[in-house]
Amino acid sequence: MSYPFEPRRTKLELNELVKHLRKLFKGFPDFRTGAPQTLYTMEDAALSAFSLFFMQSPSFLAWQRHMQEQKGTNNVQSLFLVENIPCDNWIRKLLDPVSPTQIFPAFSSIFKALYETGHLNRFKSINGDLLIPLDGTQYYSSKTIHCDQCSIKHHKNGTVTYSHSVITPVIVSPDYTVVISLEPEFITPQDGSLKQDCENTAASLRLKKYAKRYKNMGATILGDDLYSRQP
Repeated sequence: MSYPFEPRRTKLELNELVKHLRKLFKGFPDFRTGAPQTLYTMEDAALSAFSLFFMQSPSFLAWQRHMQEQKGTNNVQSLFLVENIPCDNWIRKLLDPVSPTQIFPAFSSIFKALYETGHLNRFKSINGDLLIPLDGTQYYSSKTIHCDQCSIKHHKNGTVTYSHSVITPVIVSPDYTVVISLEPEFITPQDGSLKQDCENTAASLRLKKYAKRYKNMGATILGDDLYSRQP
C-alpha cells in the first residue's frame, strides 16, 4: 500500500479510532464452544484490553467496574464504547486464542490516518525521510512451557530455554519522545538458529512486505550492530 496523495484532513479523533477498532475487533474469531455466551463480546474484550494500554494503568478496568456499580456509568463505556467490562481472566480467555495478525489491519489504518492528517510530516527527518529502526526483543521465555513456534536454546548445563521474539519497528524522530508503532514481525524457528541470522531474516521479510507503503514518501531503515554486515 502506498500513499502518493497529499494529506486531506487536519484532525484525528479518538472516537473515530475507537469506532474503527470496534468494527475490526467484531471480526475476531470467537473460540467459545457450547451454549451461546453473550455477556462479553469479542469487541468488548479487545477494546477493554486496548483501554489498559491507552490509559497506561493496570488497575483501570477494576476502577471502572467500581465506578459502574457506584454511579451507573464509566469511562470505558463513554470513551471506548465497551458495553460490558470483562474481568482480566475473561479478556485472556477470549483473546489468547486469536492470532496477532488479526490486529494488523489496525496498524495500517492508523498509519493511513496519520498520513492523511499530516501528523507524519512532523516525524520526517534526514533528507525528509521517516526514520524506522528495526529491533528484536524477546517477549516470552520458559524452561518448561513451549509450542511448535518457540525458538529453542540448549544450554551447556543440559537445560533448555523456549522463547518467542519479535521485531518491533517504530517511526521515530529526534524531536519527539513518542513513537509511532508499526506492524511487528514475529521471529520463528524457520528464520535461523542464530540470533543474527533469525533477526536479519525476519527483518528482510518485513521489508519485502511493506516496502511499497514507504516507497513514495521516503524512509530510512535503522538497525543495531546485528545488521552491520554485507551484503
